[in-house]
Amino acid sequence: MSEWPELEHYRTQLSPLICGEKIIETSVNDESAINLSISDWKASLTLRTILFLEHKGKQLLFHLDDGNRIVLQLITGEWLAYTPQDEQPKGKIAIRIQLSNGYTLYVGGIKSGYMHFTTAKEVIKQAKELGPDPFAIHLTLDQFKRRLKGKKGRLKATLTDQRFLSGIGNVYSDEICFDAKLNPAVTIQELDDAKLEQLYTSMRHVLSESAATGGLCEHPMHAEDTVTGSYRSQLKVAGRTDLPCVNCGQPIKHETISGRKMFFCANCQ
Repeated sequence: MSEWPELEHYRTQLSPLICGEKIIETSVNDESAINLSISDWKASLTLRTILFLEHKGKQLLFHLDDGNRIVLQLITGEWLAYTPQDEQPKGKIAIRIQLSNGYTLYVGGIKSGYMHFTTAKEVIKQAKELGPDPFAIHLTLDQFKRRLKGKKGRLKATLTDQRFLSGIGNVYSDEICFDAKLNPAVTIQELDDAKLEQLYTSMRHVLSESAATGGLCEHPMHAEDTVTGSYRSQLKVAGRTDLPCVNCGQPIKHETISGRKMFFCANCQ
C-alpha cells in the first residue's frame, strides 16, 4: 500500500501539472473502484476544477472547487499515470480523468484500492481517527516523545498504528528502525530519550529521502518519468531476507510477530 513517501511524491509531481485544471470528462472501466454509480460519478466530477492536492494517512486528496474531495488510496501494484490525450499507458485502466490542459490522469491496476468522491465533512471525520502526519508542524521532538511515552507494545506495531502516526506501514517502519539502529521488536518502554530522539530523526530522514527519490511506486507516471520508484534500490532491510547488511555484511533476518513481517539486522539493531 502507498505510504507517506509515495503519496508525497505523487503530490509534488502532480500538483504543478493538474492544479487549476478543469475536469473535462471522466470514464470508468472498473466500477468497483468508485463509490458512486458511473452516471453519478461523471456528474459529480465533470467541469469541476482541481484546486490543490494533499495527503492524509495513506490517502491522496484532490480538493475540488465545489468544496468536495476525490480520495485516492492505492495498494502495491496499483498506479497513476499522466499522459497527453493521444497517448495511453500500458496496463489495466480503471479510471480515466481528462483535463482541460490536454492531458489525462489514469488510475490503473486496481485490485482493492479505490478512488472515491466524498464531502469535506466526511474527510474531516475520517481524519479525526488518524494520528498526526510525520511532518506535521506540531509534531515536534518533545511531542513525539510524549506520545510514545504513553505507549506499550513493540516499536514496529506502534509505528504502523495509524492512530499514533498516519502514513507509515510495514516497509518504512522497518527502514526507519534500521536507520535508528533499533530492533523493530523492541518494546516502547525500553527506549530512553536518546533512542527516541534518534527514532524521530530517522523517521523524518527515511521518509523524506524516499519521497525525494520517487518512493516505491512500480509504474512511471509518464514516458519521461525516471524518478518514480527509484527508492526501491535503496532499501536496506525490507524484503532483503538473507542478503548481506549494507553496514556489517551479516544476513538480514526475517521474522513474523503478531501477524506482521519485519526485516532487520540482528547485528546492527
